[in-house]
Amino acid sequence: MTKAAVIHEKGAPDVFRWEDWPVGEPGPGEVRLRHEAIGVNYVDTYHRRGIPHPWRVPPLPCVLGLEGMGVIAETGAEAGEFAVGDRVAYASPPHGAYSQERLMPADRLVKLPDGIDAVQAAGMMLKGLTAQYLLRRTYRVQRGDTVLVHAAAGGMGLILCQWARHLGATVVGTVSTDEKAALAQANGCDHPVIHTGGDFVAKVKEVTDGEGVPVVYESIGKDTFERSLDCLRPMGVLASYGHASGPPDPVDVIELGARGSLFVTRPAIMHYMAKRADLLASAADLFDVVESGAVKIQVNHRYPLREVAEAHRAIEERRTTGSTVLLPFD
Repeated sequence: MTKAAVIHEKGAPDVFRWEDWPVGEPGPGEVRLRHEAIGVNYVDTYHRRGIPHPWRVPPLPCVLGLEGMGVIAETGAEAGEFAVGDRVAYASPPHGAYSQERLMPADRLVKLPDGIDAVQAAGMMLKGLTAQYLLRRTYRVQRGDTVLVHAAAGGMGLILCQWARHLGATVVGTVSTDEKAALAQANGCDHPVIHTGGDFVAKVKEVTDGEGVPVVYESIGKDTFERSLDCLRPMGVLASYGHASGPPDPVDVIELGARGSLFVTRPAIMHYMAKRADLLASAADLFDVVESGAVKIQVNHRYPLREVAEAHRAIEERRTTGSTVLLPFD
């Protein structure tokens, strides 16, 4: 019997219980995966707390988690190109990553290059694939653009800043402390702003000579959403991919026109990666920038899987920078 961090109710981090959890045999199109590392993302705290989200939590009791890396231990029929022993990673439903072993649909997996290790993979798949579609599809960043990245010292923010800078953009980023400002600046953020005391709208206007940015990568939500709109140039795009401070107020579409024909979108990885061809192409793009050194994955926090509650507390209390990874057999 494998072990997993199981929840029997939704609520505070203490709802996790370290328990035996049945895995079963892989069916058609499935593999049994033995995890080597598991990613923790802010969206996991929504699922634990019961905050509505498109990635629905299965009936309780259940195992949460949407990102991991492991080795295939067994394949079912019709497992595609995968074989026992393959090193693979994923960043998508179904839930179940907070476990030592699990079943996973083969068509949601990608093979890992030899140059990317287990911890690196678990710390980059969901954030990296999200960054890929935000930068290359939601708004295609061009050399010479100036972009605004919120939470620039977080796991997503560090990837977005480095990748945007690699593409030739100037990056303005919001952070919460001086220490995080220094970290963001060391990772591609040209103009870090401490949002608790600094005016990021004024900084954007200063850097762009009053024009505004073509895109804001908005992950904070209620506390910054309205001011993020103020940062956009005419026909700019607000990509609202998270809401750590709570859902933003409803958007007045008439006001979007008055502000300069602005676009607001709520992009989600489940739609951008729904087709396997898109998943493979996006993963290849991600692996390329990581293996080339253009984007460095900073896994700054590691916990044994049985201590997942503490990992959730640290993320919610903004005590983390970069990525957080769980180790299933420590």
